[in-house]
Amino acid sequence: MPHSSRQSGRQDDDAGVPVHRDLLAEPRFGFGANWTRYLRNLDDAKIESAQRALLSLVGTDLTGARFVDIGSGSGLHSLAAWRSGAHVTSVDYDADSVACTAHLRDLEQADGWVVEQGSVLDTAYLDSLGAFDVVYSWGVLHHTGAMWQAIENAAGLVAPGGRYVIAIYNYIPGTTERWRWIKRKYNTSGRTVRAALVAGSFVRLWGRTVLRDTVRSRNPWRTWRDYGARGMDPKVDLIDWVGGYPYEAARPEDVIQFVESLGFSGHLVTKSDGHGCNEFRFQRATD
Repeated sequence: MPHSSRQSGRQDDDAGVPVHRDLLAEPRFGFGANWTRYLRNLDDAKIESAQRALLSLVGTDLTGARFVDIGSGSGLHSLAAWRSGAHVTSVDYDADSVACTAHLRDLEQADGWVVEQGSVLDTAYLDSLGAFDVVYSWGVLHHTGAMWQAIENAAGLVAPGGRYVIAIYNYIPGTTERWRWIKRKYNTSGRTVRAALVAGSFVRLWGRTVLRDTVRSRNPWRTWRDYGARGMDPKVDLIDWVGGYPYEAARPEDVIQFVESLGFSGHLVTKSDGHGCNEFRFQRATD
């Protein structure tokens, strides 16, 4: 686990995933293009599912809260926060993701919902945003190429007494490194190789579920079609997972120790039973 150093250019990860790199030289997955496809099938049921999941994870009433969504992606969870009564600011590095979030804001006719393009690694930009009652970043900070720095920078946006809610990929020795290779390969390959990687990952991630549903209900797509985690879509999530690069992960105890060293108290809300996201909720001291 790295030492706290908000202005430093290098962070070392004991989990074995290198984080010091020239970000411009690394391949980067087009998250926003994937979210654009997702929005075509967004409906009220998914929005309501996202709202329930958001409120459960944040663990407090959002009415009147200053809420920032770091890495807003599709804008779905920013929308959920807005409908829960929060004053929302949405930030994303990816221009297509910014466009997706702005699209949802415009459909909602939410004039007070701020949508901006910016990077969590840009401390000057973050300083311009001010402080928030809730800083929320689900499954984003591990895709920046400098995860520990991103965690620290986002934490700096939390007002005294405010909440810091993040989700970070679970580190599994060997497995994390294999998926990192797959993800980088996806982003440096042509369409044929990408399709093969998605197909192989589908078998790895969904094969047992499809087989079980076939045996139990004679409907191999039962779980796939009923998939509703946080309002997400299984196909979009699959491509997001295979392509999501840069990619880092961390042990939950390391995340807790690091964030607590920044002046927070908190705990693990949901622990992944595999390589998925661990969810954390922290609170900043009032002093």
